[in-house]
Amino acid sequence: MYKIIDGKKVAAEIKLEIAAEVAKLKAAGKKIPHLAAILVGNNGSSETYVSNKVKDCEEVGFKSTLIRFNSDIAESVLLKKIDELNNDTDIDGFIVQLPLPKHISENKVIEAIDPKKDADGFHPVNIGKMVIGLSGYLPATPYGIIELIKRYSIETSGKNCVVIGRSNIVGRPVSILLSQKGFDATVTVVHSRTKNITDIVNKADIIIAAIGSPSFITEKMVKEGAVVFDVGATRIESKETKSGYKLVGDVDFEKVAPKCSYITPVPGGIGPMTRVSLLRNTLVAAKKV
Repeated sequence: MYKIIDGKKVAAEIKLEIAAEVAKLKAAGKKIPHLAAILVGNNGSSETYVSNKVKDCEEVGFKSTLIRFNSDIAESVLLKKIDELNNDTDIDGFIVQLPLPKHISENKVIEAIDPKKDADGFHPVNIGKMVIGLSGYLPATPYGIIELIKRYSIETSGKNCVVIGRSNIVGRPVSILLSQKGFDATVTVVHSRTKNITDIVNKADIIIAAIGSPSFITEKMVKEGAVVFDVGATRIESKETKSGYKLVGDVDFEKVAPKCSYITPVPGGIGPMTRVSLLRNTLVAAKKV
C-alpha cells in the first residue's frame, strides 16, 4: 500500500518552526522578516498562489507587501520597481511572480533582483552557488522537494532518479541537488526530445515529474515500489467543483499510486512546500541584516 507524502502537513510543521523563530526575533527587539511579491496581470493560478503567500506570511508573523501591475506595464517600469525593492532596507526578500507577459524578459527581471533578496532562488548567483555546493538561496520548489525527502527519510544514495523536465526553475536544479554528496542519487533528466522515455522512466526508483502536462506519467511508466514527486499543477475545467476548474498533476494519480511506495498528491503535495521555502529563504535573509 502506498503512502502519501503530505506536503500540506509538512509545510504546516515548518510554518510553526518559522513562527517560533519570528517570535524569538520579536522578543529580542530584532527585525521582523518582510517578504514582498510583484504580480503582473491577472493570471488565475498566479493570483491564487500569491494570495496564499500573503496568508502564509500572516501565519508566521512576517510582514508582507503585494505590488500589482497591469499586464501592459512597460518592462522598464517593472525593472525600476525591482531596483526600488533592492534598495528598500525594510524588505528582506521578494519575488516577481512568473509567468510574465511576453513583452517582458523573464531573464532580465530575474537578473535585476539583488541575489541577497532573491526569495525564489532563481538568480544566477544563487544557482551558481547551489551548483558548487556553497550556501545561498535554493530555488523554492527543489528546496521543498529536498525537504520532503529528508522528512520522510526517503533513501536516495545510489538510487536511480529520473527527472522529467529541464526547466531552470525545477528540473535542472533538483537534478543537480540530488546528484550532490549527501543525496548521492544517479540522476537522469528526460525531456520532450528524449527517445524511449517510457523505458527510461520505468527504471527509476525515484521519479520527479515537472513537465506541466496533465497525467503524462501513466502506470506503464512506473515500476513497483517507486517514489513519485508530482510537481505538475495544471488548471483544467471541471464540473465537479464550484469554481469550475480543478488542479491536476503530471501523474495519473489514481492509476499510478497503487504501484508506488510513496507519492505526492496534487494539490497538497509540492505546492505548499514551494511556498514555505520562500518563507525559509526570507527568514535567512532577514537574519543576515
